[in-house]
Amino acid sequence: MINILSDSLITPLGFCSEENYQNVKLGKTGIKTYSGILGVDKQVSCSKIDDILLDSEFEKQINQNSVKYTRLEKAALLSVKQAVDKSEIDVTSCRTAFFFSSTKGNVELLEKNSFEEDRLYLWHTAKMITDFFKNPNIPIVVSNACISGICSIISASRAIESGRFDNAVIVGADLLSKFTISGFSCLKALSPEPCKPFDKDRKGLNLGEAAATMILSRGDVNSKYTSFLAGSIRNDANHISGPSRTAEGAYNALTDILTGFDTEQIAFVSTHGTATFFNDEMESIAIDRMKLNNKPINAFKGYYGHTLGAAGILEAVIASHSINDNTVLKTRGFENLGVSREINPTRENLVTDKPYFVKLISGFGGTNAAAIFKKGE
Repeated sequence: MINILSDSLITPLGFCSEENYQNVKLGKTGIKTYSGILGVDKQVSCSKIDDILLDSEFEKQINQNSVKYTRLEKAALLSVKQAVDKSEIDVTSCRTAFFFSSTKGNVELLEKNSFEEDRLYLWHTAKMITDFFKNPNIPIVVSNACISGICSIISASRAIESGRFDNAVIVGADLLSKFTISGFSCLKALSPEPCKPFDKDRKGLNLGEAAATMILSRGDVNSKYTSFLAGSIRNDANHISGPSRTAEGAYNALTDILTGFDTEQIAFVSTHGTATFFNDEMESIAIDRMKLNNKPINAFKGYYGHTLGAAGILEAVIASHSINDNTVLKTRGFENLGVSREINPTRENLVTDKPYFVKLISGFGGTNAAAIFKKGE
């Protein structure tokens, strides 16, 4: 068992985890509709971090010397610093590892690069973070499509369990860019309005911005916060962008973590829930095959949009806060079931006394991951 010592979220819904959780619990969303955002010549619904607030908080909390950073670097550093300050771990120790999760990093610099060329690369962003915190280790970059965040949590837990490290700082960050918006637009995956996961009237996904940090530590004692119990990564190699029609990867990942587990103790399943036809259908099949139909399921894309490499960490943090609050959060945007299997998406916040939740996620290239977490003692 791996303990989660602290976390921090930088999103359009707040600049700390507690503010984010309370806003989600109240049903608020960061998704707005923009015209001409980032030079994209169409109406786009997405969630975007306020630049003025980001700059203000960054200058106040971190950058006293006016060093030039990109938006993504600012959000990531701010998130990590808040989580580190709460955890009180020694980030300068060789026994502390850093993991960086992202799908695109500073990809917007491809168009107009006012920084040195290396700033484009994920390894450079990861090293910039470890150098800032004076950590002596080579940071580990995880970029595995949209499951990158959960992959980072699983990889970090394995590194701790192997005895290589005592602590792991995991940060995931992805922000909007013309490149990303145009790419999803070409796939005809974007919704012109706020998304509706699992709903019969869903029209696609929204993109979003976030930097999310989670700090893990060896679980010698029960955590007062949340614990990570197990995780599994499975690739069904179905298609470059389309999920398996039979949900093989998701089903195998769930089977791996739940075989022999008392599923009656599961409070809810936090799904990927992108509000695209193929993803929602695939997840409903996986949940049905695992006989979890009666479990409440929820999705957080209606609050944040799809935050890509940050999604798994962001959504695990929100779910962790909710399980500790004895709450199953509603799926914003869901009204009427629009998938072939009888699953149970939440229409409102629910009270629960169950101590576990499952996080399910998938991504391009047939990637899938599942993880199970336990409520704090």
